[in-house]
Amino acid sequence: QVQLVESGGGLVQAGGSLRLSCAASGRTFSGLTLGWFRQPPGKEREFVAAIRWSVGGTLYADSVKSRFTISRDNAKPTVYLQMNSLKPEDTAVYYCAGGGTVVTAKRSEYDYWGQGTQVTVSS
Repeated sequence: QVQLVESGGGLVQAGGSLRLSCAASGRTFSGLTLGWFRQPPGKEREFVAAIRWSVGGTLYADSVKSRFTISRDNAKPTVYLQMNSLKPEDTAVYYCAGGGTVVTAKRSEYDYWGQGTQVTVSS
């Protein structure tokens, strides 16, 4: 079993930056995929980014590519989402998720979820 706890959300003006953190515990993370999803107001939860823990390979949604960066810290262990050049359409509850051995955007492949952290981008 894996426990995931997100932090770092808040309110920021368009063009600004935030860094989200996801602290993971409960098992070893070799071979595990960790990802970020978000749920905008009134919309379905959507994929943002994912990382293969052991290798560091990444996958990004087109809407955030070149603006967001996912990374990991083996020592803690923690996964981060650095969000730059934020837009109002980035406003959502952001969730950390843990899955299997493949880097994927498919929500159904992730078994463990954090509680979510609110990100609001004003114009």
